Amino acid sequence: MTKKKHGAHEKRWVHYDSKVDALYIAMKGGAESNVMEVVPGVNVELNRKKEIIGIEILNAAQFLKSVLKPLEKRLEIAA
Repeated sequence: MTKKKHGAHEKRWVHYDSKVDALYIAMKGGAESNVMEVVPGVNVELNRKKEIIGIEILNAAQFLKSVLKPLEKRLEIAA
């Protein structure tokens, strides 16, 4: 787990759980009030003010492969 501080009250960190293949990106601290599935397997957690406090990516390895593969192809063409 990697943690980075951005100001006195704001905490951002990323955690990958290989047992369940889930990636969690914390945007800020606080209690979760609502969860919205923005695309299948990607959930956004909101606080009471409707601010994003976290993003959860399920089946993260497959999801990231689908994102990174086109980027790799673009880099190969540019090289």
